[in-house]
Amino acid sequence: MRRKKKHNQKEAKQKNLNEATDNKENTCKPHNNNGRISDIPPSGDSTESAPEGCICTGDTADNIALEVRAVEEKLAEMQDKYIRLSAEFDNYRRRTLREKMELSKYAGESLLLKIIPLMDDFERALKHMDPVTDGVAMKNGIDLIYSKFSEFLKQNGIKEIESLNSNFNVNLHEAIAKVPVADDDKKGKVVDVVLKGYYLQDKVLRFSKVVVGE
Repeated sequence: MRRKKKHNQKEAKQKNLNEATDNKENTCKPHNNNGRISDIPPSGDSTESAPEGCICTGDTADNIALEVRAVEEKLAEMQDKYIRLSAEFDNYRRRTLREKMELSKYAGESLLLKIIPLMDDFERALKHMDPVTDGVAMKNGIDLIYSKFSEFLKQNGIKEIESLNSNFNVNLHEAIAKVPVADDDKKGKVVDVVLKGYYLQDKVLRFSKVVVGE
């Protein structure tokens, strides 16, 4: 009796196992028995109906195709935006470069504009040199122009390098000649300035050309 009962239980278990296997085979590829997606098929026929017991409606392939199409459209939109932004940046770079070139070309415009009135003064002085017999008046006029020009240079950060009777300095002076001197105190010092040097703020704009005693 017990053997018959055990045999019946074994047959029941085998029957349940066979039914579970049949149900698993009847489910569609994208789903398992719990209805969760386990694998996306590489391609599918939208006309194929879902097997009995599957929660699919049969249009899984259509849904995937729609999602792929949406992603492709989004990608195309992003690529179009990238191309437009790249073109705009290239135009901006070229415009900025052109503006920099123009700025460098006309950087001294305001400075030269301030120098022009000094040229006007020189031209007026030259016109009055021939008929003038009083050399003092002419000298005073030239001194006035010189004073105005010196003040203009100072206002723009240019000042003279004081070189006469100072120690020779290679960072400030350019020696064009050496002369013997009787006074030992003048040896190694600047005894004559052939061409004045100038600072632009704290930078040497032009070296002084000097004669050094030895």
